[in-house]
Amino acid sequence: MRKRKKRGKKQQQEQFTEQILSIFRKDHSQPLNYKQIAAKLGLNDPNSRNQIVKSLQKLKSSGTIQEIERGKYQLKPSENYLTGVMDISSRGKGFVIVEGREDDIVVKNKHLNKSLNGDVVEVYVFKRKKGGRTEGEVTKILQRKRTEFVGTIQVSDTFAFVECPGYGLYTDIFIPKSKINKAQTGDKVLVKMEGWEAHSDSPIGSVLKVLGKAGDHQTEIHAILAQYGLPYEFPSEVERFANQLDTSIQPAEIKKRRDLRDVLTFTIDPKDAKDFDDALSFKKLDGGDYEIGIHIADVSHYVKPGTLLDDEAYERATSVYLVDRVVPMLPEILSNNACSLRPKEEKYTFSAIFKMNDKAEVLNKWFGRTVIYSDARFAYEEAQEIIESQKNTIPGNISLTGKTYQVSNDLVTAVLELDRLAKILRKKRMHHGAISFDKVEVKFVLDQNNNPEGVYFKESKDANKLIEEFMLLANRSVAEYIGKQKDKKTFVYRVHDEPDDEKIAQLENIIKRFGYKLNTRDRKSTSQSLNKLLSDVVGKKEQNLVDTLAIRSMSKAVYTTNNIGHYGLAFDYYTHFTSPIRRYPDIMVHRLLQQYLDGGKSAPQEKFEEQCAHSSDMEQLAANAERDSIKYMQVKYMMDHKDQEFLGVISGVTEWGVYVEIISNKCEGMVRLADLKDDHYVFDKDEFAVIGKSTHNIYRLGDEVYVKVKNADLVKKHLDFLMLGHREDF
Repeated sequence: MRKRKKRGKKQQQEQFTEQILSIFRKDHSQPLNYKQIAAKLGLNDPNSRNQIVKSLQKLKSSGTIQEIERGKYQLKPSENYLTGVMDISSRGKGFVIVEGREDDIVVKNKHLNKSLNGDVVEVYVFKRKKGGRTEGEVTKILQRKRTEFVGTIQVSDTFAFVECPGYGLYTDIFIPKSKINKAQTGDKVLVKMEGWEAHSDSPIGSVLKVLGKAGDHQTEIHAILAQYGLPYEFPSEVERFANQLDTSIQPAEIKKRRDLRDVLTFTIDPKDAKDFDDALSFKKLDGGDYEIGIHIADVSHYVKPGTLLDDEAYERATSVYLVDRVVPMLPEILSNNACSLRPKEEKYTFSAIFKMNDKAEVLNKWFGRTVIYSDARFAYEEAQEIIESQKNTIPGNISLTGKTYQVSNDLVTAVLELDRLAKILRKKRMHHGAISFDKVEVKFVLDQNNNPEGVYFKESKDANKLIEEFMLLANRSVAEYIGKQKDKKTFVYRVHDEPDDEKIAQLENIIKRFGYKLNTRDRKSTSQSLNKLLSDVVGKKEQNLVDTLAIRSMSKAVYTTNNIGHYGLAFDYYTHFTSPIRRYPDIMVHRLLQQYLDGGKSAPQEKFEEQCAHSSDMEQLAANAERDSIKYMQVKYMMDHKDQEFLGVISGVTEWGVYVEIISNKCEGMVRLADLKDDHYVFDKDEFAVIGKSTHNIYRLGDEVYVKVKNADLVKKHLDFLMLGHREDF
C-alpha cells in the first residue's frame, strides 16, 4: 500500500515537473522565478510553491535549466527548437512538417498548445525514444493559417458555440451572446476567432456573417466558398468600374493589330459554356501548308495594372467552377461579353499563329495582338459528330446531336484537318514521354431547384483532344519563345516536377495486387509504363482507383518564374497563355509577352514570383471548393437512394473504416469497422485490408462489394455505408 502511495506521489511530481518544463519551453528566452511559474500555473498555496522550488532544483541538477541570476531560471540553449507547419489528423494528433527534414515531428493532443491545422509553429523536439518516432511540443504559434471559420451555431440563453468541421479544429468556438450577430440555432455562420485565453478550452469568437440554415442548398454552396475565403459576388465599385469600360471595337485600335477578320475562325466549347476565351482559325496555303491560329481573348486590353478591376482579378486569381454555378474571376461585362469570342462578333484577341505542314511540323510562328471575327460556335458534341461522320464533301445540312444545322464545307474541312493534325501532335507528345490522364469527371443533371436528378460522366473525345492539343501548342510555343532567348527574361511558367520516388513505390505496391507493374528505370520508361497502366485499366473495376492513385503519385503543377519544365506533358518549356478570362497567370503572361515583343526590359522577378505563389495557392483553394461542392451534391443525390443496393469498389482502407466508391455514380462513402457486425475486423496496413479475427474474412483495396446508405450528412458532406458483402457472395 505504501509502495503504491509512493509511486503515485512520484508520478504526481513528474507531471508537475513536466508542466514547469512546458512553461520554460514556451518562452525559452525568458528567465523566470518560482513566483512567476506559480502564477502561470494558477497556484498560490505554500505547498505548491514548495513543490515548484523542488522541481526547479531537480531540473537545474539534471542540466535542463540554468540559474542565470539568483532565483531566476532559464532553459539551457538548445538546437531542439524547430519551425514548421502543423498538420492535424482527423483523430486530433498533430504532425509538424519541417522543411528539409525527412520525418515529421509527432505532437500529442496535450502538447498542441492551441495550435491549429496549417499554423506555422515553433516546436521543441524531445529526444527520440528508441525505435519510436520523434515527438515534440508546440512552444509558440508564429503565424495562424486562418482566423475565420465556417460552422453551425448552437445558441443558449447566455452564450453560443460554433462547431466547425473540416478544419482539423479539435474544439468548438465560444461566442459571447453580444457577438452572435442575430444568428439562430442551426444557422451556418462565418465566425472570426478573436483570441484564446491560456486556461480556456475554447477560443473566443464573433459571428461575421449568417449564411443561412444549415442544409439549405444556397447556404451550403455559400458556406463552401466562405470556408476557403472565396467571394461569391463582386464589390459594387468593381462592377461599376467594369461597366464603364469602353468595350466597342474601334477603327483606331484595329489599325494597331493584325486584322484576321476575313480568315475562317470558330470556337469549340462545352455546350453550356457562357464564356469562349479561345478560337481557332484555319487557312490552307498555296503549296499545301496550313496557317493555323490560336486566338485568345485579349483580356489585358481591358484589365490594366493598378486598377480596381486588376486588383480584384489578382485577389481571386481564378474562376471557381462549382456543381451548379461558376464564380468568375472577371465581372460578366467582360467574362460573358467583351472578352467572350462569341459567333458573328468582332473581338480583340492575342494570337499565336503557326505555319504547319501536313505532318504537323511547325515551320514558323508569330505572336501578337489581333482582331478576329468568329464564323461559328460548336459544342464539343457537334464537332465530335463532324469528326465521326467524316462528311467532308457535302456542304449544307448536317445532322448534329439530334438537330439539323447548316455547316459550310469549309468549316467541316477545317474541323477534320485540325483533328488529323491534333492526332499527330498528340502521338508525338506521347512518344516523348507525356502522361495521358483522362480521368472521368462526374457531372450532375440538376432540376430547376438545383436538386440532382441524375449523374453522368464527362469523357474526353477527339473534339476535346483537338482543342487540347492546339492549346498545348500555343502554351508551349509562347514559353519556348521567351525561355530560349539569350538574355534571360522574367516569365511565368507552369511547371510540374518529377514524381516522388516514395509515392511511385507506394503506387507499385498497390497495383501489383491487380497484376500490373511499372518500369521505373528512368524518366521515359516511368512515364511510358504509367501510360500503359492507365491504358490497361480502362473499363476495369479498378480504373478509377488506379487513375486516382496515379494522379496522387504525381507532384502538383504550380506557377513560378523558375522554369524546371513540365514532367506530365514532357515539355521543357510550358506556360498558361490560353485562358485569361478565368486564370490570372494568363493575364500576366500576355502582359509580359507584349512587353518583350515591344523590346522591353526584363520584369522584376521577385514581384512576379510572389504573384505566381499567390496564384498557385488560390488555384488549390478553388480546386478544394470544387471538390467539396461535388461531395455535397453526391451526398444530396444519395439521400434519395437510401433503400437501394449499390455495387462499389473499395477505394481506401484505414484503421477506422473501409471507403467504398459506387461504380455507377462515383459517390464515395465509408463503412465504419464498428458497423461490420459479423466479426471483429483489424486493419492490416501491409495488406491494404481489414481482416476478420474469427472468420478471416478480408475486405481489401480494389474488392467489389455491395453497400447500402446508412446515413447521408449534407452538412458534413459525408456518406456512411452499410456493408452487404462481396460481389461474389450475391
